[in-house]
Amino acid sequence: MTTLLEMRGITKTFPGVRALDNVTLTVEQGEIHAICGENGAGKSTLMKVLSGVYPHGSYEGEIVYDGTPLHLRDIRDSEARGIIIIHQELALVPLLSIAENMFLGHEVAERGIINWQKAFKQAEGWLKKVGLDEPPGTMVGKLGVGKQQLIEIAKALAKDVRLLILDEPTAALQENDSAKLLDLMLELKAQGVTQIIISHKLNEIARVADRITVIRDGATVSTMGRQQISEDRIIKDMVGRDMAHRYPERHPQPGEVLLEVRNWSCWHPDQADRQMIKDASLTVRKGEIVGIAGLMGAGRTELAMSIFGRSYGKGHRGEVRMGGRPIDVSTVAKAVAAGISYVTEDRKALGLILEEPVVRNVTLANLPGVSARGVLDKRREARVAEDYRRQLAIRTPGVQQKVVNLSGGNQQKVVLSKWLFTNPQVLILDEPTRGIDVGAKFEIYTIMKDLAEQGRGIVMISSEMPELLGMCDRIYVMNEGRIVGELARGEASQEKIMGMILKGEGKAA
Repeated sequence: MTTLLEMRGITKTFPGVRALDNVTLTVEQGEIHAICGENGAGKSTLMKVLSGVYPHGSYEGEIVYDGTPLHLRDIRDSEARGIIIIHQELALVPLLSIAENMFLGHEVAERGIINWQKAFKQAEGWLKKVGLDEPPGTMVGKLGVGKQQLIEIAKALAKDVRLLILDEPTAALQENDSAKLLDLMLELKAQGVTQIIISHKLNEIARVADRITVIRDGATVSTMGRQQISEDRIIKDMVGRDMAHRYPERHPQPGEVLLEVRNWSCWHPDQADRQMIKDASLTVRKGEIVGIAGLMGAGRTELAMSIFGRSYGKGHRGEVRMGGRPIDVSTVAKAVAAGISYVTEDRKALGLILEEPVVRNVTLANLPGVSARGVLDKRREARVAEDYRRQLAIRTPGVQQKVVNLSGGNQQKVVLSKWLFTNPQVLILDEPTRGIDVGAKFEIYTIMKDLAEQGRGIVMISSEMPELLGMCDRIYVMNEGRIVGELARGEASQEKIMGMILKGEGKAA
């Protein structure tokens, strides 16, 4: 194989922080090379060096690309050489069409006038290459995240890409869209496109990667070939310790029933005849972690949000009890007052105000708790945030740090802190470890364990069955808006869960 890229001794320093420390990376022509590491390990920083976001001179070390030293001035310079990066946060303009997005900044123009007919025809051709049959005139904002990700790749192909960098490309995708994207990566590899993928999803990496480089604390730890790839080794290299026990040891002793949901139903917010949740019933005991399993679209999030202050759906019907007594969950404020909290699956859009500091986010759901006579007590607010920073080991220079600058795992701890400050009896955690690395996952699991040991009830919604099996005392299985089965910890398995989903039946909950 021919070496396409060599990054030698790359060191990048920010004020007070060494983000990269003598990193070395070699990528062969035509391979898919994965980069793994915990949040904050330096993966994205390394790719920003490679793509010109951090120009030559702002870092130490040497980059050799296609046998020639690479001195990039900016991202346009890297794109001109066929190095294209697709960031985790997609850079598409929702109010423009697919074609307009694809050629934004390098328009198909003749004598300064855009040739729309030619642009649309070219866009149609590139869209076919990535398996999209959407008309080029379609507004991007009307498309799902999976299709938007494919548009980004089509956009890269239109720029004559030689080295495609994908930063967490499947983080926001459903299972089917993730599978399509991975298939496309393999097709592009067959066409000779070299690719670098940053991902936390080890099963996906094992499927597509030819080699893996692991980065820890800003330094290269190891590079392994396809034959050497194993989840255990990757995890050990990422976190610097064995993860033989992926989940903290628990000795649950469930107490009396805390939360009881009886015959809960609701309908789609915009389609009055479409019932989303169908007579769902469940219980959660003190000190118990209860899982909800199901495929995408099964209604897990809709169930959780509809219980939490009817924040999803219309025409709600059924009863919710706390400690044996009926409670009012008709608004979010009333649900919180009754002792229920909900940690959303989309922490960036719905769980946090990213441009605000940690202190403001932690206290946001319980401002009366840091106020006196309607006036915010900033000293008390700072003390509360500092307490949660210590308790949950939130890694941040201080509580005045903006949340947008924290890693995914630390952002998730801030969301948990926000809801813990409301002193809930029951926490509903929707995909609590999505988009965070294995080390941070273990920390979140440990927090869940500690909360259960305090006597709180926890509902855990997750798309990762091993996670549910590793953490939950009981698992409810959902399919098409119904709870179709219930499994105790000792009898639960991936096969039984999938069997219940596919049959749509099981032991009554």
